[in-house]
Formats: sequence, C-alpha cells, structure tokens
Amino acid sequence: MLHSVSLSTFKTEYNAMKQLLDFLPLVIFFVVYKFFDIYIASGALIAATALQLVISYMLYKKIEKMHLITFVMVTVFGTLTLVLHDDSFIKWKVTIVYALFAIALGVSQLMRKPILKSMLGKELVVTDKIWAHVTWYWVAFFVVCGLVNIYVAFSLSQETWVNFKVFGLTALTLINTVLTVLYLFKNMSEEDRKELK
Repeated sequence: MLHSVSLSTFKTEYNAMKQLLDFLPLVIFFVVYKFFDIYIASGALIAATALQLVISYMLYKKIEKMHLITFVMVTVFGTLTLVLHDDSFIKWKVTIVYALFAIALGVSQLMRKPILKSMLGKELVVTDKIWAHVTWYWVAFFVVCGLVNIYVAFSLSQETWVNFKVFGLTALTLINTVLTVLYLFKNMSEEDRKELK
C-alpha cells in the first residue's frame, strides 16, 4: 500500500514538473514582451526553449521529440524574426508547429500506429476505435488553432496576438487535454478504471 501511494505521489510530482517545464518558455516570452518588445521576447524564447531542453535532459535523461521539434522551429523562426526584424516569422511559427503536429498525428493514425496511443495507451486502455476518434479530434483541433492563429496574428494587434498565444491557445489546449482524458476514462472498461485508481 505504501509503495503504491509513494509511486502515485512520484507520478503526480513528475507530471507537475513536466507541465511546469512545458510552460516555462511561454511565461518567459510573455514577461519579456511586456517589459521590452517582440524582438527581445523572441530572443528570450529561443534561450528559454534551449534551457527547457537542458533541464529536461538533466532531470529525465531524455529529450521528448515534441520539445526538440518546438526548439528547432523556435530557433529558426525566432532567428528570422530577429535578423530580418519582422514579427511575422514568429507569428507563423505557431501555425507551422500546429500543422506539423496535425500531420504527425494524422500520418501515425493512417499507419495504424497512433502517437497518442503510444504515449498514453499503457495507462488509459481503450479500443483502437476510441484512439482513432481522439487522434482525429486532435488533428482537427491543431488545424483549427493554426488557422485561428493566422487570423489573430495578421488581422489584430501584436499585443492581442501575444495574449491569444499565451493565454488563449494555452487555455484551449488544457481544456481539450482534460476533455480527452475524461473521454478516454469514460470509454475504459470498469476493470481498467479500477486498476488506474
């Protein structure tokens, strides 16, 4: 019993630390933007994303593919933003990252090797049909967010876009993550639900 409690506590703390790391670059970008401008904030975002990789590797001895892809995209588009002094590059980065995620999820599902199942399938045991529903839902979510980002980035003010990127997209992602977990949990067998608890 003590072992299961300590393991559960460890998993909770582990997940909390990972989530904190995920938001670190975004928080730094927002704070620097508020005190300076989009260009200095873009440079800070590159540095913060690199720091995120270093901390992740030091803590977990591995670097997640999603973090690596994000770092490459941030570095490329952030550097273009700085060198060409054009904020459209950092704005496009968001949509391109979402497009890459949507493509990766869609291709993995078509190949019958869904990424989400490989990430969560050990703890959340549901049928392949349910994993397909969840995967296509997230593909649609990333596509819609990418398109909305283009509209906000190029039709509204820079400050509105920064607020949307930091708060709007983050909130939407968290809400959809919670809804996804609830949907998966609802579709688990009673026996698997008990094991999860």
